[in-house]
Amino acid sequence: MNFGQAITSGFSNYVNFSDRASRSEYWFWILFYFICLVVAIIIDSVLRTRVLTAVVWLGIVLPTLALSVRRLHDLDRSGWWIFLAFIPLVGAIILLIWHCTKGTDGPNRFGPDPLTAVGG
Repeated sequence: MNFGQAITSGFSNYVNFSDRASRSEYWFWILFYFICLVVAIIIDSVLRTRVLTAVVWLGIVLPTLALSVRRLHDLDRSGWWIFLAFIPLVGAIILLIWHCTKGTDGPNRFGPDPLTAVGG
């Protein structure tokens, strides 16, 4: 999956908490999220406000959460594991490792392999 496909998929599945997401889809989305926030912060610093940063964050937080859950599903883990993020440091490290891990080959209980569904 390329950058454009990942962004399109992220916004078109912004409330989809039931399928799977590949590593490339997840990390391209995180790159997009980071770029959007940096641009918003720069514009807000010029305007001496925080409104744009808040609007960007609010617009992207739900798709990011849904994508994180779908990424866990690709590893054949329940989306409830996302709550590890509330454990200081350790939870974030575990989630980072899982988000970097290759997903389950072939179908699992959360659906078909996202890489074979898009052609590789």
